[in-house]
Amino acid sequence: MTATPVSCARRLVETLVANGVDKVFCVPGESYLAVLDALSDVLDKIAVIVCRHEAGAANMAEAYGKLTGKPGVCMVTRGPGATHASIGIHTAHQDSTPLIMFVGQIALSDRGRGAFQEVDYREVFGGLAKWATELESPERTVEVVERAFSTALQGRMGPVVVALPENLLHEDGGPAPVRPVVPARAALDPAFVAQVADKLKAAERPLLVLGGSGWSEEATTSIAGWAERLGLPLALSFRRKDLISNLHPCYAGDLGLGPNPKLIARVKDADLIIAIGARLGENPTQGYTLLDRSLTAQTLIHLHPGVEELGRVWAPLLSATADNSLAALALSQIEPDRLWHDQAKAAHEEFLAFSTPIETVGAVNMSEVIAHLGEVLPKDAILTNGAGNFAAWLHRFHRHQARGTQLAPTSGAMGYGYPAALSAKATAPHREVVCIAGDGDFMMSANEMATAAQYDIGAIVVVVDNGTFGTIRMHQEGHYPGRVIATDLKNPDFVKYAEAFGAFGIRVTGTGDFPAAFAKAREAAAKGQPALVHLVTDAEQISPAKTITQLRGG
Repeated sequence: MTATPVSCARRLVETLVANGVDKVFCVPGESYLAVLDALSDVLDKIAVIVCRHEAGAANMAEAYGKLTGKPGVCMVTRGPGATHASIGIHTAHQDSTPLIMFVGQIALSDRGRGAFQEVDYREVFGGLAKWATELESPERTVEVVERAFSTALQGRMGPVVVALPENLLHEDGGPAPVRPVVPARAALDPAFVAQVADKLKAAERPLLVLGGSGWSEEATTSIAGWAERLGLPLALSFRRKDLISNLHPCYAGDLGLGPNPKLIARVKDADLIIAIGARLGENPTQGYTLLDRSLTAQTLIHLHPGVEELGRVWAPLLSATADNSLAALALSQIEPDRLWHDQAKAAHEEFLAFSTPIETVGAVNMSEVIAHLGEVLPKDAILTNGAGNFAAWLHRFHRHQARGTQLAPTSGAMGYGYPAALSAKATAPHREVVCIAGDGDFMMSANEMATAAQYDIGAIVVVVDNGTFGTIRMHQEGHYPGRVIATDLKNPDFVKYAEAFGAFGIRVTGTGDFPAAFAKAREAAAKGQPALVHLVTDAEQISPAKTITQLRGG
C-alpha cells in the first residue's frame, strides 16, 4: 500500500519541530495559509504569536534569537509583508543574530509577470541576509530548511530568508527530517594560542575586548575568570554590555555611543588589544577613528567566527577564525607569568565613576531613574531598547550583572525595544522585562501593545517623552543651532493609550515620583498585565553630556 504523500507545508513544520523551534512570530497571509494550517496541529510544541505589523514580528524573532542563541522564526506574507519585515532582517545581519524568515510567495508559474505583490527575494534580501532563497523543488523542503538553520548558526550568525511559492506548499514535501541541525564550530589552533601567549607576555598595557554573538555561559565565565586572575582590563563592544558582569573587577566599560573618554584614552594607549567576537565596526571604533591601521598591525589580535570580518578594516598583528566561545575557552588557559591588576583596578574605578548618576536640568533626572532600576530589579531582569538619545542614559548608567539581560540593536533601529520586550517576556515569563523607549521610538511599534494585551504579556515599557526626535535634534542643534525643523513631535496621551488596550498606565513628571510609579507597574506586570510608565522629560537635557543651550554655544 502506497503511503499518502506529506505536503511541503507539513514537512516544513516537521523540520521546525525537529530543530526545537518553540515560537513563531507572524502576521498571517493568504500566501502561506498551508503552513499556518500545518502549525495548527503542533500548537502543543510551537506557540504561534500573531503580531500587528511585520516589523514587529521580525524584531520579536530577532530578539528571540539574541536571547536564546537559537534561530528566531518569523513568517510573513509576500510583497509588503516581507518589505515591512526587512528592518528585522537588517538588524539580525548587523547584530549577528540567527533568524529565519519564511515568506509566502506567488505561484512559480506566475513569476516574471509582475504578479500581485511579486518580489524577487534573492535580489531584495541578497545584501541583507546571509542567504536568501526560494523553494523551487518541494521534495527538497527539509534540505532547504535544514540548510537555513545551518547557515543562520554557523560562522558569523545571521538571518536567512526562504520564500515559499504558495502552489508548492500543497505538493509532496519529500523525505522527513532525521535529526536536528548541529552547526559546525571552528576552534583555535594550539600553535595560534601559543603565539597569543607570547604577545601577551610581552605586553605592558593590554586590553581585552569582547563582542559578537553565540557566547555560552561557560565561555563568558571562563574568560571573566581569566581576566580577573591576570588583571586584564576588559571592555565590551557596542550594545554587548551583558556579556560580563559590569561589576567585574576588571570591567572598564563599553565601546559604544558616548563612551567614557578615559576608556577611549585607554584603548588608544594599549600596546596589545585582544578582540574576541567584536567586529570593531563604526560605532565601537568611534567612526573608525579609535584605532589606527598603521598601529593595529603591531597591536591587534583579532578573533572572529566570520573569516570575512578579519582584515576587513584593520590590519591585525594576528587573526584567526573561530567560534567566540571556543576561542575564549582556549585563550583563558594562557598563563603569561605576569599580572596587570593595577591597570584593571584603575579601569574599573573609571567605569564606576562614569556610571554614577550626574546632575541634570529639568524635573526628571534620567541618570537617577536608571540607577533606581538597577537597585530594585533582580539581576536577571531583561532590559530592552530601540534607538535614540534616551538609550544613552540606559547604556551609561545601568550596570548589567548577568548574561542575557540586554536586548538592543547594534543596527540603531528605532521601534525595536518594545517588540523585543514582548518577545523576551514570552520566551522567559519568569523574568522581569523592562523596555526603555523614547517617545518617537515607542510610536514606531506602539501597535504591538495589542499583541501584549492579546497574550497577557506582562512587560513594562518606560516611555521617555521629551517631545522630539532627540538624536536628530542633537545633531541639528550642533550643525544648525536654533533652526529646528522636522524634529518636534505631537504625542498622544500615553496613559490613555495604554488603558485603551487594558494595560496599566501611569504618568511621572518628577524624579521623586518614579519609584512609586514603577512599583505599581511591576505589580501589574506580575499579574500578566502590560504596563506603561509615561516619563515626561525636558528636551533641554538632550543627552547625558550636553544640553541644547550648550550645543547652541550658550
